[in-house]
Amino acid sequence: MQKKKLALSTQIFIALVLAIIAGIALTGAPGFATSYIKPFGTIFLNLIKWIVCPLVFFSIMAGVVSMRDIKKVGAIGGTTVVYYMCTTAFAVAIGLLFANIFKGIFPVLSTTDLAYEPSATTVNFMDTLVGIFPSNFIKPFVDASMLQIIVASLIIGFALILIADDKDNMEFTFVNVANDICMKAMEMIIKLSPIGVFCLLCPVVAENGPAVLGSLAKVLLIAYLCYIVHAVLVYSLTVSTLGHVSPIAFFKGMMPAMMMAFSSASSVGTLPLNMECAEKLGADKEVASFVLPLGATINMDGTAIYQGVCSIFIASCFGINLTFPQMLTIVLTATLASIGTAGVPGAGMVMLAMVLQSVGLPVEGIALVAGVDRIFDMGRTTVNITGDAACSIIVSELQRRKTKKA
Repeated sequence: MQKKKLALSTQIFIALVLAIIAGIALTGAPGFATSYIKPFGTIFLNLIKWIVCPLVFFSIMAGVVSMRDIKKVGAIGGTTVVYYMCTTAFAVAIGLLFANIFKGIFPVLSTTDLAYEPSATTVNFMDTLVGIFPSNFIKPFVDASMLQIIVASLIIGFALILIADDKDNMEFTFVNVANDICMKAMEMIIKLSPIGVFCLLCPVVAENGPAVLGSLAKVLLIAYLCYIVHAVLVYSLTVSTLGHVSPIAFFKGMMPAMMMAFSSASSVGTLPLNMECAEKLGADKEVASFVLPLGATINMDGTAIYQGVCSIFIASCFGINLTFPQMLTIVLTATLASIGTAGVPGAGMVMLAMVLQSVGLPVEGIALVAGVDRIFDMGRTTVNITGDAACSIIVSELQRRKTKKA
């Protein structure tokens, strides 16, 4: 009798538990975990980064050409962006609400010794707009500039649709074959997920250990409470009412991608597995191929929650009370700043610097949370990719309803 193979989600969960146990055991000697375990996690992430750019490029292009209609692409894109913007605004509002409720437990610290030098904290809207459009075909792939890759894939996809009127559809074959090759390569890499999860998470636990249970434990707990509330309330409500999927089935089906996101802290790195989970939950392949890569770049619900919680925490530590207009500014800035922020570990720090500057809070306050940013990042990435999948399911269902009516 053939032994039944463990499901990938079970393998990842076992790796997650073993990583925590091994990390705690190596707390006294984090150097070993960093020097000899982390490199294998880095190899796994490198493989994912290697496949992600061509995967995004060809999957969006394949999604566009499969629709055969530029108006349909525009309708799906418009619905997606509106959904992402609304959920991001809700997310930062939830973060601000809970942080204000519990801000009495935040300490007022002596901050004279803080020294943090953020990079690229000022963002000009027009510069951001110009930066979305590539000036070189190869450079976006070299720099992993996801927005530029998305724009390039849309332009070529539209061009393929337009020339299809005059010729046979053989020009789509290359795009579909290239997309299938990237998908198969992604499947091969994803099979290494349990090893990658263990090697990425173990050094994080070993380096931080019990230290995370100090004064920052309070703000971490509030952030994670907000992550859970947002996921349970907003995503459960939207997938059940708009996507006609049971919230329990949704979260159960998303578990492999969520665990991968938690350990890797990379929305872009989790993209291949997220696409697989979303399609199993009912997202159309053509919609998922378009919505998920877009979401990995512009949808940052978890990061928005982090902005709200950390803004109140930093303000409290400096003895500053934020006014209601300042909080509205934080909501607006965090929502807009999410567009174009890379879906890679640590991107939330740059966004936080932008948000702090928008309401006149000292950017040096980032030093208060910089030490455990990776732990914040693990939770916020999990929320980010879950929101992407929810959107792909909802947009797929809305498109099916529209088709039935037509």
